[in-house]
Amino acid sequence: MQQVDLAGLDEALAAGAPVIDVREADEYAQGHVPGVALIPLSEFAGRVGEIPSAPTVFVICAMGGRSAQAANFLNASGINAVNVVGGTDAWVASGRPVETGA
Repeated sequence: MQQVDLAGLDEALAAGAPVIDVREADEYAQGHVPGVALIPLSEFAGRVGEIPSAPTVFVICAMGGRSAQAANFLNASGINAVNVVGGTDAWVASGRPVETGA
């Protein structure tokens, strides 16, 4: 499975790549990377059709565990997915901008 750090995520966001947050809705509402879509891991298999068609999809969670599971699922389904190492916790700790709410 491919992985990127926050610098790689910055590049992906700047290029307009889709980023999916797989945390639960309450975690997402408390703070998330601006512009990322929410598809909780608990609903992921049933909502995979909502993932935009793109050469690469980036997946993020709190620290990287749940997003790794989702990225593996997507890769097994033929979708090129990349896990964001460190996740939203690392994003927040780095001082990057955060959005709150649904």
